[in-house]
Amino acid sequence: MHSAYSCGVKTIELSYTLAAREAGAQAIRNPLMEVLHAVREQGSIAAAAKSLGQSYRHVWGELKRWETELGRGLIVWEKGQPARLSEFGDKLLWAEQQAQARLAPQIEALHADLERSFAVAYDDTAHLLTLYASHDDALVALREHAASQARLHLDIRFTGSVDAIGALNEGRCVLAGFHTPPQPATPAGVATLAQRTYQPLLQPGRHKIIGFARRSQGLVVARGNPLRLAGLGDLAARRARYVNRPLGTGTRLLAQELLEQAKIAPSSIEGWDRTEPSHAAVAQAVASGAADAGLAIEAAARARGLDFVPLLQENYYLVCLRSALEQPPMLALRELLRGDAWQARIAQLAGYEALRSGEVLSLRQQLAWWRYSRPKKTAAK
Repeated sequence: MHSAYSCGVKTIELSYTLAAREAGAQAIRNPLMEVLHAVREQGSIAAAAKSLGQSYRHVWGELKRWETELGRGLIVWEKGQPARLSEFGDKLLWAEQQAQARLAPQIEALHADLERSFAVAYDDTAHLLTLYASHDDALVALREHAASQARLHLDIRFTGSVDAIGALNEGRCVLAGFHTPPQPATPAGVATLAQRTYQPLLQPGRHKIIGFARRSQGLVVARGNPLRLAGLGDLAARRARYVNRPLGTGTRLLAQELLEQAKIAPSSIEGWDRTEPSHAAVAQAVASGAADAGLAIEAAARARGLDFVPLLQENYYLVCLRSALEQPPMLALRELLRGDAWQARIAQLAGYEALRSGEVLSLRQQLAWWRYSRPKKTAAK
């Protein structure tokens, strides 16, 4: 934890240490304040040093260093007189005590949160998995379910499917999540957009796919579907205002794929270059009237009382490196996904069903691209 705010020309910084808390100790400790308090209570630097278990030379040096750092005197240095705090030193100590008193509940809550988080590191029965994934409501539910049912903590970073697999290949995460329509390569041997995008990133033998979910993707539209949209082809014909997902996301790839199949140029879609970061944000744009339609999952539409035009069912996979497949955190996740409790939980999400959840699946069978001869290269659109 690190936080800071400006205090005149100086900055207040918060930090923490990993150590046992002493009974009666202040919630946030500061060495300077401890020295000032000791000097005021003991009446001399030597006595203050003794009470702190430090040498006179060290305490004297620290006071001089802080006076230079702060540009103000902290001690009234009078020869032959008991050491006492300057007015500035008194005010510093008062300000710290006031802050401690006012912020005590928040500081204690922060201490508790930190201790709970670090307790996971010391708990041999708990596991942590770092997951980069395309945005998905079922993964959000899985994170909550895993923490409560299996002491498995999923550190999820939502990003595009392409970036998620890239993060896995670069070692920035242990697991990645991506989605793709369940379709083979085209009969003519020309690669689909999904194949051109994902096949270079995934290697049979190096990567292992774990079943997760099948979900419904379609157009999120206003209640009653006033423009009578039935597919992406209607967007241009009816001048519907579209809201897209960012480059590199699986949903944008899907939209591009559907437009390619319909031989429609993205430039003909009003709002094609407008993007929102998640399915929920796409649905909110439609709900607010800022857009007429957007491609998203059914759950996002239902959550906001919107209508949904289903276009296809797509498979959402988890992928890891083969070397991670038998590690304890991954084994815990696979067991959790296969359990009845998770199967029941995902069935409650609109537009979702389990897809051989937790099973290690064949990359060649699930992504049929490798069953065919390598397709002719075509320029990516």
